[in-house]
Amino acid sequence: MRTPKTLATSLLSLSAAALLALSAAGAASAAPAPGNTPAETSGVSSHTVVETGGAEYWTAERMRNATPGDVLADKAKQRSANPTAALNRPAEAAAPSTIEALAPSLQAKQAQTKANASETPVKHIGKVFFTLGGTNYVCSGNSVSSTNKSTVSTAGHCVNEGPGAFATEFTFVPAYLNGSAPYGMWTAKALYAPTQWSSGGDMTYDTGFAVMNTLNGQKLADVVGGSGVQFNAARGLSYKSFGYPAAAPFNGESLKSCSGTATNDPSNPQFNTQGIPCNMTGGSSGGPWFIGSSSTGYQNSINSYGYGSKSTTMYGPYWGSVIQQAYTTASAAA
Repeated sequence: MRTPKTLATSLLSLSAAALLALSAAGAASAAPAPGNTPAETSGVSSHTVVETGGAEYWTAERMRNATPGDVLADKAKQRSANPTAALNRPAEAAAPSTIEALAPSLQAKQAQTKANASETPVKHIGKVFFTLGGTNYVCSGNSVSSTNKSTVSTAGHCVNEGPGAFATEFTFVPAYLNGSAPYGMWTAKALYAPTQWSSGGDMTYDTGFAVMNTLNGQKLADVVGGSGVQFNAARGLSYKSFGYPAAAPFNGESLKSCSGTATNDPSNPQFNTQGIPCNMTGGSSGGPWFIGSSSTGYQNSINSYGYGSKSTTMYGPYWGSVIQQAYTTASAAA
């Protein structure tokens, strides 16, 4: 029986030497699968989905038994724990950039002060199901404002091994609740991630985007709306994050939230990430962070990782120019 993990298995007890050894081992075992090598354009890797029938693949049993996607973040976190990994990262210094939300209008949510709070479903936030290496996984995601009205944000490790193959059978279920799919099951036609993630698994850029097929002749954002997004924002803002934690003590069947003021990760500052008080577990990976106290704010990060089985802080990547480039490419895709 697999022991449930949180968004990251605890690494604090590993020595620096052990981390370097794990880094080398992870790099050696993460070659892209044949026929699934990502295309690269201007710092963005992409993969065109060729399989069909993704929604039919995700039966109630497969959704229920899917493995929380945090295990896919572990290798990348171990490798990125090497402080020298930051030396070749591009500088991110640009003016804030904001894209407004798409209709339909969304109900504001009351701010919560708990590390996890139960939420009623939000139309544009949902669960993400996908397959990598023959294993079924589950994460969280969010419909975001985009030119194509069909873009979902999630964690990088929920679209690509980091480094390695892109996911297959990628399906988004907005407003999921206890197995229900009130707005349908949306399959992806293309997946996008920063090249720094798909080629190096750098936790600094643990964000991915999926462009969804139409469903019953409609585009995703026309059905559930799309959150506004912001890049290159100030650090240390107050956030409310959402996700579907599936590892114990949660079961992944309902939406949870966390809120608080972001602070830098003191254990791995080279990640450039920020954390808020939160004890959501695996399965919440990729859930959106909104600036402010409700799901109507601008999305500005995603749930990426924590430390240990009793982690009380959720860390998310800084959405700077590199992640913005991946978003812009996905948003404009046909």
